[in-house]
Amino acid sequence: MITRDLLKPGINIKRWILIEIVGIFILIFGIIEFINIRYLLSRNIGYPIFLIGIGSLILYLASMKIIKSFITLINIGNIDIAKDSKNLEDLIYEKRVLVKGPKIVVIGGGTGLSTMLRGLKKYTNNMTAIVTVADDGGGSGVLREDLGILPPGDIRNCILALADTEPLMEELLQYRFKDGRLKDQSFGNLFLAAMDGISNNFEEAVQKMSSVLAVTGRVIPVTLDNMILKAKLKNGKIIDGESNIPKAAIENNSAIEEVFIEPVDAKALKEALIAINEADAVILGPGSLYTSIIPNLLVREITDALEKTKALRIYVSNIMTQPGESDNYGVKDHIEAIHKHAKCKIVDYALVNTGKINGDLEQKYYKDNSNMVNINEKEVTKLGIEVIKSDFVKVHKGYVRHDEDKLAAILLETIMTRKLFYDKKKILEYFYLSQRLKENKNK
Repeated sequence: MITRDLLKPGINIKRWILIEIVGIFILIFGIIEFINIRYLLSRNIGYPIFLIGIGSLILYLASMKIIKSFITLINIGNIDIAKDSKNLEDLIYEKRVLVKGPKIVVIGGGTGLSTMLRGLKKYTNNMTAIVTVADDGGGSGVLREDLGILPPGDIRNCILALADTEPLMEELLQYRFKDGRLKDQSFGNLFLAAMDGISNNFEEAVQKMSSVLAVTGRVIPVTLDNMILKAKLKNGKIIDGESNIPKAAIENNSAIEEVFIEPVDAKALKEALIAINEADAVILGPGSLYTSIIPNLLVREITDALEKTKALRIYVSNIMTQPGESDNYGVKDHIEAIHKHAKCKIVDYALVNTGKINGDLEQKYYKDNSNMVNINEKEVTKLGIEVIKSDFVKVHKGYVRHDEDKLAAILLETIMTRKLFYDKKKILEYFYLSQRLKENKNK
């Protein structure tokens, strides 16, 4: 039973329950004293008011500690509530929990963003992915040049990450032609290009494709303008095109000084701005710093919305540095580059990886001039940012990736313990939600 699990030695909940009971007694005593004094028409009511205040404060602080302990225990697996009420779990999860989950906005591009979305969709339906349209390489670049559409690649990956489709459909949409004039072109890109052909604009095409694939949440291009990314290297050279920037930095042996976009006054979609304003949390990354994350922040309306929002603003740090883009960068360097281009502070929390990789894999990355991102927590804290540490490492096909389930779990724990989700109803829903995630991982 849950009660027995909570009362095990070392759980630390018992002490907070005891403190909470003490707070309740002080509060009740203060109320009784206040009533008695008022009844006797005494003017000295300062003492009972003081007791009421102290009791309320103790009760509040103890309750917050208990709630945070509950959430932590669920995520590390010390509490198992599914076995107590399986039917109730399914009912709450499917009918109520996901549609009432936290409102989360993710901003970025590339494989890192879609990986994170796959984990987060198990927690909430209220997700909005704001995706860069600066890509000009590969199949997306070809379609952009030939058809004049915005690059579909990153948007396609996000749609598929949030889609409720059969494995065969996802395999089909990710299929790349191996021969002929369509060589290396993704069928999903062509699907989205065809949708664009029968739609009024690219935004409508994305919405139609999302509807066909039963997408959880929304995927929104950051702008409908034909955005081109450029970079100025520290040697003064200007590089045109997102796909050329890291390569040029390596060839010139010169780091990126800054990136900028044309047109400089690109307009953000209204839906993106509304989503940021209403969000409980906005997540930047993971992804390529200068070519996936920062391009979104160069759309000035997006940055203005991020500066004003009351949402938690979380940066998910990359695990490895990227040659030609973030060579020898630590977490602090990533965040400083984000704030430099945003021209304001837009990060409150940084999620960083503490996991390790084996020596052979580390040497493989080292030969490619890539290494694990240095945390240097003290330096990050000096920027006024809280560091949240966990092991996110997952090796997939010889490459280091974020573990989508671990990342989603720590993100939700961060949101739940730092936003106002403290009523009993929300706590119960989160219990079932976390348990459902663990069951999915064990299947």
